[in-house]
Amino acid sequence: MSHAIRRAGELALDETTVTALRAALKTTADEVVQAIIDEVPPYANALSGRMGATIRRAVRTALGHYLDLASGNATGVDGGDAAYELGRGEVRDGRSMDALLSAYRVGARVAWRCLAAGAVPVGLPAAEVAKFAELTFAYIDELSAASAAGHADELAARGRAHERHLEHLARDLLAGASPEVLLASVQRAGWQPPVSLTAVLLPAAQARPAYRTLDPSTLVLDDLPDATGVLLVPDADRSHLLRQLTDRTAVVGPARSWTRASASYARAVRARSLSSDIRDTEDHLPELVLSADVEAFADLRARALAPLRTLPVATARRLEETLRAWLLHQGRRDEVASALFVHPQTVRYRMSQLRELFPDLALPHRVLELTLAVGLRVS
Repeated sequence: MSHAIRRAGELALDETTVTALRAALKTTADEVVQAIIDEVPPYANALSGRMGATIRRAVRTALGHYLDLASGNATGVDGGDAAYELGRGEVRDGRSMDALLSAYRVGARVAWRCLAAGAVPVGLPAAEVAKFAELTFAYIDELSAASAAGHADELAARGRAHERHLEHLARDLLAGASPEVLLASVQRAGWQPPVSLTAVLLPAAQARPAYRTLDPSTLVLDDLPDATGVLLVPDADRSHLLRQLTDRTAVVGPARSWTRASASYARAVRARSLSSDIRDTEDHLPELVLSADVEAFADLRARALAPLRTLPVATARRLEETLRAWLLHQGRRDEVASALFVHPQTVRYRMSQLRELFPDLALPHRVLELTLAVGLRVS
């Protein structure tokens, strides 16, 4: 209360004036509260009943402290502390600082009118009335500033708490927590569950910048291992999402129901482990399927391609490439030759070798097994 204290040093109301003003405190407080109800819409229904009585007492207390200050008898109690808590409380009640400042302006006007009406009749000189006015408005300004600080601090604290709850929810989703745990996290975070979530994996440094361009309900984490970040995007339009991430090093998982976001995340992680070139996991489903069980795939290759193991490594590699192209192009020799950058006669020669090595090459079960075995290029 530095400004008000300084002005109080220039003014010390006499006992008669203070007594007259104290007698009118209850009426003054009631008029202040009524004026706020009438003139500041957010308080129209907020100051009735028990809450209204509480606010009236608070106004009387503030005015009483103000008179102590004006009479030079201020105690160690600081009205700014109460004003600070009032600012915090306004956040909890869902009101803006603009509403509170409007209430202060109305309150200052009405309080000054009532206090002046009580001070002038008891003979307060005109010069002292001017000082009294300065003190009144300095006091209200400092109460306003204290409330603004409380309001801002409460908003910041709530913002940090809300962000922590959202991060905790994101971690629960990635961990595949039970529906009961997820619902509890959702409630704490005040988050509206969407129909689906799509996991986006990207470098940690890109997570927050990318998040700012997406749906505000997107969940974000930027402190995962290996400097990795993840976004969980609600009800994403996939093609639009991919366009938004064009300049990002991102891997986009599949859309999954929000309680199964961990499945989308797991697929994105596995896609990134396969290749740094994958962006949309939906474009690489065969590779993802074939790499789902690494040992099973290795066993399948070992059994299906066993005849090639009897050949020199370079020869075996050429014949495996030819077999893969032949299977994928369904035996169309010219297309196989084009894919391998060789002459069609070379394809014919190599296929003669392969038919000798795989006498049952035309059988459906053999075609299936070999197609799977050569489905992924193995270095």
